[in-house]
Amino acid sequence: MSQISNAIARQEQSPANLIEQYKPELAIVAASHIKVDTFARLAVGALRQNEKLAAAAQNNPASLMSALMTAARLGLEPGTEQFYLRPIKRRGQPEVQGIVGYQGIVELIYNAGAASSVVVEVVRANDEFNYVPGLHERPVHKVDWFSDRGDLVGVYAYAVMQGGATSKVVVLNRSHIARAKAKSDGADTEYSPWRTDEEAMWLKTAARRLGKWVPTSAERRTAAIERLDTPALPASSPLGEVDPDEDDGPIEGELVD
Repeated sequence: MSQISNAIARQEQSPANLIEQYKPELAIVAASHIKVDTFARLAVGALRQNEKLAAAAQNNPASLMSALMTAARLGLEPGTEQFYLRPIKRRGQPEVQGIVGYQGIVELIYNAGAASSVVVEVVRANDEFNYVPGLHERPVHKVDWFSDRGDLVGVYAYAVMQGGATSKVVVLNRSHIARAKAKSDGADTEYSPWRTDEEAMWLKTAARRLGKWVPTSAERRTAAIERLDTPALPASSPLGEVDPDEDDGPIEGELVD
């Protein structure tokens, strides 16, 4: 086969073309608000912006489609802070892993329709933070936006329900975050969000735990937060799960360093 023929064959088998080919299947599993053309453009854009991600998708197209099927089913945008796409190595071979971001979890909570607002915030060393369960309905968090806030020391999350009631309040300190990170597959790898966007992962950890106490999706087929905690299926499965790290359960109380 000539060099030109080889180039054409590679182009025809490219991840971008695979995404285009599987748009009908993505449309079948996608949440009702997802526009598949936009979804596909976001996925292709993520591949074009990251050479290692594109190489992983080329090496293991099934892993790419598994991640995209999951994102579509959950109703989240791939390659954004709703749903990260990252290259990893499994048994020495590159593949694509999908990770639901904290904005994705918040989106799932809103999509359920039970919450009117969701608050997920980090606490830094120079902030003022006070929350006593049973005494305070919600945390009192004061921030000086024009000075150095210091290092991350904690994170909290809660939802205000449609009737005005406050959900369970989740408060996590640095030790809780460290345990969650230790259980996260590939947390120390080059493209892990734990390295590229640590604050977002603190927010995600709190949001995930909040998701156990408030509805997360009106479309039961997505089963969003619960399925995040199940073991991953093989990459060849279109229903492969993402980010299978476990939680220790929500914590209520004051921050402890």
